[in-house]
Amino acid sequence: MDRKPMTYHPKSDFMRVMIERGYLADCTDYQALDEALTNGVVTAYIGYDATAKSLHVGHLLNIMMLRWLQKTGHKPITLMGGGTTKVGDPSFRSDERPLLGPEQIDANIDGMKQVFAKYLSYGDGESDALMLNNAEWLDGLNYLEFLRDIGRHFSVNRMLSFESVKSRLDREQSLSFLEFNYMILQAYDFLELNRRYGCTLQMGGSDQWGNIVNGIDLTRRVLDHEIYGLTSPLLTTSDGKKMGKSQGGAMWLNADMLSPYEFWQFWRNTTDADVGRFLKLYTELSVEECERLAALPGNRINEAKIVLANEVTTLCHGAEAAAAAEATAREVFEKGGAGDDLPTLTLTADEIGDGISITQLITRSGLAKTGKEAKRLIADKGAKLNDADVTDAGLMITAADLDAPIKLSAGKKRHALVTLG
Repeated sequence: MDRKPMTYHPKSDFMRVMIERGYLADCTDYQALDEALTNGVVTAYIGYDATAKSLHVGHLLNIMMLRWLQKTGHKPITLMGGGTTKVGDPSFRSDERPLLGPEQIDANIDGMKQVFAKYLSYGDGESDALMLNNAEWLDGLNYLEFLRDIGRHFSVNRMLSFESVKSRLDREQSLSFLEFNYMILQAYDFLELNRRYGCTLQMGGSDQWGNIVNGIDLTRRVLDHEIYGLTSPLLTTSDGKKMGKSQGGAMWLNADMLSPYEFWQFWRNTTDADVGRFLKLYTELSVEECERLAALPGNRINEAKIVLANEVTTLCHGAEAAAAAEATAREVFEKGGAGDDLPTLTLTADEIGDGISITQLITRSGLAKTGKEAKRLIADKGAKLNDADVTDAGLMITAADLDAPIKLSAGKKRHALVTLG
């Protein structure tokens, strides 16, 4: 398959955007897909297993790809993995995913739908997005018929050669037969989406290349249809960290799991070297404007970071939330205030009792994961209480101390309020 031609000048708007803005890692057939995108509406999908109640920043690059697909006149499908989540994708994992029950999977899908509605327009129009669930065709499969009609097209030798499987086996880590079937089910998804909805393109992260190629091969064998695969790079930040992770954990896209302020602050804290790349991938500003902002000299690069934070937060949470987050940040950092929009821990008088330790407050407010980490933060002089250094890890806070909200800080960039409810 034609994965990485040295030079390719696309005709279609979508492929041009993918290449110019840095979304494209590999494609199974650049020219044929580009021709299809030029000649009519292409239906494309990305699959999302329902392993949590929200998607996170690590998913955002592919969500933006679907958004650009729709903006350039094509039809996106967001495929919820109501069926495949029952198996669990083993790709590049060291252990088996915990199995979720149907109720938890449905609850997770409901949470994920809230995110997609912000980025895509759903409906019955030619380029309106579709929200589908692969449980529609996977839950009712007859095992013997599936083995005979679909399983016979898969070579175990070839499946063992895929890097996602091979790396697990090379480390002598167990790979269950349940997980081994995942790639067959994902391939079957592409076949069914092509048969039922005329879907001709699957997109995903570059770790999904093997699964995508499987689906293309299966569809060609069973239906003799020409379909395509396109992958995006797996992003890490310039300091080598996995995109979407921070000290506080995953950067969720749902406001009830991560406040818009914390989301805004994540983007505001982007390192200088990543600003230009992130502006191209996560905003809709022109490529020229992204490059201009990335080239701002010295401390002016902070202006670009604020633009990045505002643009990304506006797409995810709305313009009002972005403006409120920026206002809070200015109050906290420039004026030394508390800021009304900071993450807030509300305690009752019963919870406080005779007093609650500062290490507990730091941990419960999310500024540290464990009491040990909170003590280390204090020892390293990184903890502040109302902008004053905390020097005693045994400091007790009483209900009387919470007559007014107190501000906790971990370093210069992470803050939280504690109030009495």
